[in-house]
Amino acid sequence: MTAPGENLRINGDRLWDSLMQMARIGPGIAGGNNRQTLTDADGEGRALFRRWCEDAGLSMGVDRMGTMFMTRAGTDPQALPVYVGSHLDTQPTGGKYDGVLGVLSGLELARTLNDLGIRTKHPIVVTNWTNEEGARFAPAMLASGVFAGVHTLDYAYARKDLDGKTFGEELERIGWVGDEEVGARKMHAYFEYHIEQGPILEAAGKQIGVVTHCQGLWWLEFTLTGKEAHTGSTPMLMRVNAGLAMARIMEMVQTVAMENQPGAVAGVGQVKFSPNSRNVLPGTVVSTVDLRSPDQMKLDGMRARIEAEAKQIAGALGVDCSVEAVGHFDPVTFDPTLVERVRKAAEGLGYTHMDIVSGAGHDACWAAKVAPATMVMCPCVDGLSHNEAEEISKEWAAAGADVLLHAVAETAEIVP
Repeated sequence: MTAPGENLRINGDRLWDSLMQMARIGPGIAGGNNRQTLTDADGEGRALFRRWCEDAGLSMGVDRMGTMFMTRAGTDPQALPVYVGSHLDTQPTGGKYDGVLGVLSGLELARTLNDLGIRTKHPIVVTNWTNEEGARFAPAMLASGVFAGVHTLDYAYARKDLDGKTFGEELERIGWVGDEEVGARKMHAYFEYHIEQGPILEAAGKQIGVVTHCQGLWWLEFTLTGKEAHTGSTPMLMRVNAGLAMARIMEMVQTVAMENQPGAVAGVGQVKFSPNSRNVLPGTVVSTVDLRSPDQMKLDGMRARIEAEAKQIAGALGVDCSVEAVGHFDPVTFDPTLVERVRKAAEGLGYTHMDIVSGAGHDACWAAKVAPATMVMCPCVDGLSHNEAEEISKEWAAAGADVLLHAVAETAEIVP
């Protein structure tokens, strides 16, 4: 028995209502959200989350990266906490559930335990990690990366957005610089609940994804330097066209990914032309290649090939090419004991489930470096995410939260 009664469930209506209320903050233009990290909307979402948590009797701690730790006390003051978390920040054209579902399901878990008068030996800490998305400040999973010792605080504070604003300045501006040393907290275990962000669970007709691994990732930022020139009066054979180099590199990235099937993906999601004028050939193009695989050798081999071939492509056009790795983590194997608890919780609750590898990076990837960690996933319609049309059902949301509740309750050790 993973909790007092196999039929123990969260309040699905309350969870859904919380999701819809949070979605009103930082609305997008097509039904989703634009609540990028360290914006005013992010600050407003944090304040609402804090108010809800305090109403549920949780106490707040904030570290110097602005990560929020909301604690439900355990009965043993010496017992390390069980952490449950994800993120409230979104992509510029993000959905209402990516990250938010995991944070608010953690809150709902605490609310449900309160409703039923259930106590646990270990404290439970609901966590909102800062800058998981990496959309505004690369790399992604920045705060959890500092927490795990992957990045330094100075490195994180110096990250700049496209307007030249630094992470440290913006964190201070919105008033969420905490006083806790980043990484000083110790974890008994870490759980993260998330939408799949892919089509596998829905296609298989499964309600729950039992996440066993997470793909490794490289984000490679290419800077291509050519020569600005008038598009109408510069002969084709006399151009040093950084834009053309970018186009050919994009096609090469597709070829490399296809030649490494199965178990590999790659693509270009961000390109910035300068001066970005319709009648001027770009003098500089900055773009980011995102490549991923659960296979370490394949991941690193793809990186080496893409870097080498990009320089060859650019060189043939007289374009200078430099590359910087702006994001990286190795493939992750989640804790087998926690994975099995998730699997047994799904079985005990009667939910259909399957093992799955996360195609996206998550804060759980860095948390796994400092504590036993795992993830729970629910389907999303058509596998669509990082898109304002991202959608899940109330039933899917509740099912995953039920599984999370049981797995966390077992790990936090319910006190009779």
